[in-house]
Order: sequence, then structure tokens, then C-alpha cells
Amino acid sequence: MNENTISQQQQDEIRQKVRDSYAEVAEASNAGGDCGEVSSCCGVSSDAAINTLVSTRMGYSQDDLDNVPSGADMGLGCGNPRAIASIQPGETILDLGSGGGFDCFLAAAETGSEGRVIGVDMTPTMISKARANADKGKYTQVEFRLGEIENLPVADGEIDVIISNCVINLSPDKPRVFAEAFRALRPGGRLAISDVVASTELPEEIRNDLQLYSGCMAGASLVDDLHRILADTGFENIRIAPKDESVDFIKDWAPGRGVEEYVVSATIEAIKPGGACCQDNARSISVF
Repeated sequence: MNENTISQQQQDEIRQKVRDSYAEVAEASNAGGDCGEVSSCCGVSSDAAINTLVSTRMGYSQDDLDNVPSGADMGLGCGNPRAIASIQPGETILDLGSGGGFDCFLAAAETGSEGRVIGVDMTPTMISKARANADKGKYTQVEFRLGEIENLPVADGEIDVIISNCVINLSPDKPRVFAEAFRALRPGGRLAISDVVASTELPEEIRNDLQLYSGCMAGASLVDDLHRILADTGFENIRIAPKDESVDFIKDWAPGRGVEEYVVSATIEAIKPGGACCQDNARSISVF
């Protein structure tokens, strides 16, 4: 499946597969059991020690893991978007694909009681889990909204920083995702994303595998394609930095499939022009 030629029916099939897979992840986490067929960045373990190991490999500190409610860290993701977000007190943060709320709660500690954090997820079970975690941790400045990242349930120009962790690759309509992100950001607002990108064209057998799509691999876009989408949307100061060391954990997502030869984790940063921070409009990209 090439995202430029995916039909509406295929897009719906992909979204439903992703929604079902993440519902399974959330339900397995709630039950303390096995998530079944999903065994990638979208996987989860009932063993907190395993989730801690996974998250520290992604760039989180032990303090990060200790300072969120039990169950918020589900061992998901492919990096730590907060590490590049430079969140300031009082800012409004939006997390695309917020899952159990892990990154939202960490962002809340940085934006403080005067700020706001909004998590958006398309899986009702995940939203319920995140809201329960927020109640447990008494995060009064954090809220979770049910919605798709292609149709964000936020007002125009409401957001200072958009974070996301290994979620945009799951969308079959990435131009729409970034258009919505651009709409939601204030002038000068910024993207701080960890995601999976393709280092080379994916073989057809990977691109057409729905399980690998919901597993954060088959939907990865080439770096050049992502840069073009961001630029066409209107973003500036674009920086996409692949993390070669991520091969060490990506190869565990689909053992024996060789996906690590085609995809890699990366940080994606960009700014919506118009704010005081955007006087330098130079565009740049890190390449493989």
C-alpha cells in the first residue's frame, strides 16, 4: 500500500485494524495479561520491569517512570518526544495518540498548574485508561479527548506544542495529520515528535501487511516524503533526525522479518511560522 494511492476503503481498514490492535493492548494492560498478536512498539507486557526496560531504551529516565501513575507507562513508543519539546511553564500541550497518558503526565510536570495538556486517542479503551490514570495521579490540568489525529478535537490556534510518540506512522493520511497539526498550533507553535521513518523504500510484502502497519512499521514514510509534506503544509525550521541506534530495538518488533533494514526511529521537529521564535526561517533536514 502506497499512502499516495490508498483508497478510502483501505484507509478505513487500516484505521480499524489499528483501533482494534490498540484496544487489545489497553484491555491486556488492564487485565495484566498478554496483548496477543501485537508484538512491536504497540506491544505491552504485564511485567512492569519489562515495560521499564523498554522505556529506558527509548530515552526515558528512571525518574520519569517513577513520577507517573502505575500503569501509565505501557512500554509503548519509539523515543522520548518530550526530550526535544522544550516545554515551558504555562504552555498548552497536545499529545497525538496519547495512549495511557504517559507522555501527557510528564508534560504536565513541565507546563505546571498554569498550563494545560490535552491527549487525543481514537481508542475508547485507551481514553478510559488514561482518564483513570489522571484521576489516580490528580492531574487536574490534563484531559483526554476521543478523536482521530486526522480530525483533531481542538480549536484553531489553541496549542503551543504538539508531541507524539510513534503514532503518526500509523495514519494512512499523513498530509491530513500535519494539516490538522498546523491548524491547531498557534503562530510560533512547534512540533516535537518521535516516530518511525523509512530509510529506504519498503518491500511490498511489508507495506501490505496490516499487522506490521498496526505494529508501527509498514506505514513508515521516507524522510524526504515527510519533509515535503511538512514544507507543503507550511511548517518551517524542519529537522528530521534518524536514530541509527534504534535498530537495536526495532529488530525485536517483528523477529525474523528484517524490518530493521528498512525503518528507523527519528525525531521530527518543525515550527509554524508567525511567532517571535520564528525569525530564522531556514529549513534544514538531517539525512541518513
